[in-house]
Amino acid sequence: MPRISQIVPVDRVDVKSYTVPTDLPESDGTLEWDRTTLVVVRISGGGNQGIGYTYADTAMASLIHNTLIPALSGKDAMSPGAAYMAMWQKIRNLGRPGICSMAISAVDCALWDLKARLLNLFSHSVGPG
Repeated sequence: MPRISQIVPVDRVDVKSYTVPTDLPESDGTLEWDRTTLVVVRISGGGNQGIGYTYADTAMASLIHNTLIPALSGKDAMSPGAAYMAMWQKIRNLGRPGICSMAISAVDCALWDLKARLLNLFSHSVGPG
């Protein structure tokens, strides 16, 4: 188990989207849909893997793959805050609200989950706030 001050490089980031049909049409009162898309991020480092996800269009997987994953190159899995800032800088000209924030959130959750697993703790005990 690494110490909190030990650097653990991010080894690999994978992103996949899964579209699942609903049993019946669903609605929230403003829109109706018959399928749900889940975007899953897996980040590996130090022999462990963290998982994050969000519900969004498959386009988010492309955004994560093409824009956010390169921002994680060489980043320390023990420092999710630094990785967050690197991702935030990469989306500067794309617009932070909406799909970009959702994409960063999925990756950020995977990073915090990885850090918790590296420290052999539960995710909620290492995350911000």
